[in-house]
Amino acid sequence: MCDTFVARGEAAAGGVTIFGKNSDREPNEAQALEFHPRRRGEEGEELRLTYLAIPQVRETRAVLISRPFWMWGAEIGVNEDGLAIGNEAVWTKMPLSLKPGLLGMDMLRLALERASTAGQALEVIAGLLHDYGQGGICGFRDRKMTYHNSFIIADPEEAWVLETAGPLWAARKVERAASISNGLTLGEEIDRMHPELIATARAKGWLKKGETFHFSRCYSDWFYTKFSACRRRRVRSLALVEGRRGSMDAAAAMAVLRDHDGDDYRPDSHFLGNRVCAHAANGLTRKATQTTAALAACLAREPERRAVWATGTAAPCTSLFKPVWLGDGMLPDLGPGLSGMFDAGTLWWRHERFHRTVLRDFSRRLAVFRGERDAWEKEILEGAGRLPAAAGERAAFTERAFAEAERKTAEWLERIENLPVKIKPGPIYRSFWSKRNKEARFEYK
Repeated sequence: MCDTFVARGEAAAGGVTIFGKNSDREPNEAQALEFHPRRRGEEGEELRLTYLAIPQVRETRAVLISRPFWMWGAEIGVNEDGLAIGNEAVWTKMPLSLKPGLLGMDMLRLALERASTAGQALEVIAGLLHDYGQGGICGFRDRKMTYHNSFIIADPEEAWVLETAGPLWAARKVERAASISNGLTLGEEIDRMHPELIATARAKGWLKKGETFHFSRCYSDWFYTKFSACRRRRVRSLALVEGRRGSMDAAAAMAVLRDHDGDDYRPDSHFLGNRVCAHAANGLTRKATQTTAALAACLAREPERRAVWATGTAAPCTSLFKPVWLGDGMLPDLGPGLSGMFDAGTLWWRHERFHRTVLRDFSRRLAVFRGERDAWEKEILEGAGRLPAAAGERAAFTERAFAEAERKTAEWLERIENLPVKIKPGPIYRSFWSKRNKEARFEYK
């Protein structure tokens, strides 16, 4: 499960667009933070996606993406023109397909590489749906997982909510703020749609004679939408964003992505995945609800004011957001290729040692470092704001931030790993994580 939001216009501070997303997937599904520079292709070149091969375009834009290690596509990303996209799994009444096809994550990355604006990205995704449809296995170990997709697409000038049902789609322009969380949200107010959207609903009996067309009411799958707990998460994230009307900035976006809906939160205390900062907990309803990456972006009209803040690691509540600007060499070395097995040579898996140690007595151990975490990020945010817009200085600042974040995490790990467990999580929760650790050959104190 995932959560994506955007704030723009009077909802955001300083006339910028603020975008954020948590990518929630299986706990061992390591996610790679990558920069891909602008590229020129050859005529007739083929592009291999996760499952399909399609014709490549002559030129692609530079992109910063966060992607599950086994996919070509991405869960979140920003391109050199200040276009940001996040996607959500949604379940609809239209047929799902496990046959190899185009994943929502593939569409997201293709749109970032091929579009400069939110409007163009919407056209790219609509065109891909028309040409290839969507389908294929979406899970890492869960080989029965498949879904349709919704997107928030944002640039410095405009933003869209785009929701799909099979090859069909509907879109609404965002005037102030929007949030999506694993369920269809669009109703009667739709600005653009697939030409057969209403006719299909009527032909299938989902829209009765005399009724006004309402997209989510006609197309939502009740069961999966209900048990994804998407409504509670969307209501919570949207309330947090709109509650900061006029002052929504990068720091506020990070706070939304870390939200547990209460300071006394325990990851083993609830059955459904109903928190924005998500923690996996059982094999039935929360096996693919671990936030494995998070990203916030400040999309200013002036390129020099744009910045991306990424964890590059799981669980934003235990992670530090680091600044990244799009340019050659802006990302430090984060380690070799990721997999679903523990590898201390990679940033993502090194952080898991800390994250999973915190989980053993969550609220008590989080309290040990939370204040220092927030103070460090405040300092980094202020430093990034004073930094000259020179590529060399920004690259050096990013590298220092990643290195300092690792040092901080190592200090906190040393401080908490020998603390006695005072509030032991429940047996189902402990058993779930024990199995995940064994699958990844992961050991810790």
